[in-house]
Amino acid sequence: MIIPKKTMVDNFIESVDKFNKEKHILRKHKKKYEAISTKQFRKDVIRLAIGLKQIGVKPGDKVNIIGETSYEWLVTDLAILSVGAITVPIYPTLPADQTLYIINDSESTTLFYSTKAQWEKIKTIKSDIKKIKHFISFIDEIPSEEILTLSGLKELGEERSEEEYYDFIKQIGPDDLATIIYTSGTTGLPKGAMLTHYNIFSNTYVTTEIMDISDKDTCFSFLPLSHILERMVTQVYVRTGATIAYAESIEKVAKNITEVKPTIMVSVPRLFERVYTRIMDKALSGSPSKKKIFLWAMGVGEKKLKLDMERKKTPISLKIKYNLADKLVFGKAKHALGGNFRFFISGGAALPKKVGEFFYQIGIPIREGYGLTETSPVIAVNTPKDFKVGTVGKPIPGEEVKIAEDGEILAKGPNIMIGYYKKEEETKEVFTEDGWFKTGDIGFLDEEGFLAITDRKKAIIVTLGGKNVAPQPIENRIKQNPFISNVVVIGNERKYLSALIIPEFDKMEEVGAVLGKSFKDRDDFVNNKDVQKFFLREVKKMVPDLADFEVIKRVGILKEEFSIDGGELTPTLKVKRTFVEKKYKKIIDALY
Repeated sequence: MIIPKKTMVDNFIESVDKFNKEKHILRKHKKKYEAISTKQFRKDVIRLAIGLKQIGVKPGDKVNIIGETSYEWLVTDLAILSVGAITVPIYPTLPADQTLYIINDSESTTLFYSTKAQWEKIKTIKSDIKKIKHFISFIDEIPSEEILTLSGLKELGEERSEEEYYDFIKQIGPDDLATIIYTSGTTGLPKGAMLTHYNIFSNTYVTTEIMDISDKDTCFSFLPLSHILERMVTQVYVRTGATIAYAESIEKVAKNITEVKPTIMVSVPRLFERVYTRIMDKALSGSPSKKKIFLWAMGVGEKKLKLDMERKKTPISLKIKYNLADKLVFGKAKHALGGNFRFFISGGAALPKKVGEFFYQIGIPIREGYGLTETSPVIAVNTPKDFKVGTVGKPIPGEEVKIAEDGEILAKGPNIMIGYYKKEEETKEVFTEDGWFKTGDIGFLDEEGFLAITDRKKAIIVTLGGKNVAPQPIENRIKQNPFISNVVVIGNERKYLSALIIPEFDKMEEVGAVLGKSFKDRDDFVNNKDVQKFFLREVKKMVPDLADFEVIKRVGILKEEFSIDGGELTPTLKVKRTFVEKKYKKIIDALY
């Protein structure tokens, strides 16, 4: 595949010149979804870009965006890129000290923020911010006249000719720096990955060519646009002319899905795991007849999946059975998810195989992919024509992948970052002498060329006995238990493995009924010896076939869910293992 050398601005202009939709963007306004046309989308980006020029933002300037995923975020990003400036996104969930570090380290001169709450956070660090000249609010309600507004900048842009926009975008080249994205920083200070226009455009172009997304689709967006996955996929939506529907918030995702009835959604595995667990739990706790029908339907779906993966035709008899299963079982599950989904895309962490199989069986395949911030992000992905559940697909066109002697995945391609901002030594460390990017992940290519991920290199547990254990596959199986919300396997330099368990607390009474006990509160529940024995049995039930050195011998029960605010999760919902082990050191030590 020949990938044209273009910029992300080219991607935008080509799209708004090609499509003319009345409902190009959907966003919540005054309790209902409103439509924004292609014409308005084009106008908003151009006006804002000219407005930025008017206040002195120039090529090479760094501009922060601190905000939740929204139409305003997308327009701001495209306007920044249009003037040749560099977008430096900051997760809105980051605390003030980390926010300050990124603002100052990136040497940003302009900062966009989304809400009053974000401004309150900025106020606490404002005196320590070094180079910001302009603070710009997404909302019109501003605390002082020193703050500019998005609408005010657009008005500035409206006073000028659109020809100005087309004059200055000619100066942007594919190899110009487009963005600096700071990694989540699970260990140490975050590093700013420098991605060019072509890094992201190449990934956008290839993804568009191999995935069946079109202007007929409605794509639901709720993951952080601060993260490269949602940001790049949004560029795919822009390129294909798909309608983009924005969630009001993470908390309202389920409600919003039923309102806009999207056809495609990108998510992290955690959401799919929870949907899977709840559907399975409800189905298997139903009446004997309903349970029997459900298990029959899943058996039919399993046969179809096997034939599809072997690229074999489905016999008419199986098609008839599958249509019946869809009517009796699968259709209800799909209806609860809005009723229109054609497929999901999963990234950010490993998707448990059983979860992938389940969604394929009910008729909404999850196209699992793999990549990193530093790779813009896609390295490999399952496509409609080439997929294998349990893998992250084959390397995308233009991407080379090989496995190092120690099992680490190495990659080369037009999507690989040019380095970490102001960090030459750290940049050298992640590239081999002959230019391969070291992903830090352990995996293998199977006989058909599909890539499978085992775990993060740094996450591998080495027991006192010298045995290497990949915790992620074990955790993925344990999390499928209906009584368990989350789990972290522990055991580095220890005699045996143990696990920290977060129960599904809405099942506390159910556990009590099994044990013949009642509990006053969560403290009473998690400290009960019989509860601990119960969860150890449930853990062992999920992983009965482990080698002796992989067996979980003891469990510690935690009384609170992991969260971003609590520090246990990154903004992309990955568990910070080092932080968890420090935070719960007393509980872990007691297990040994």
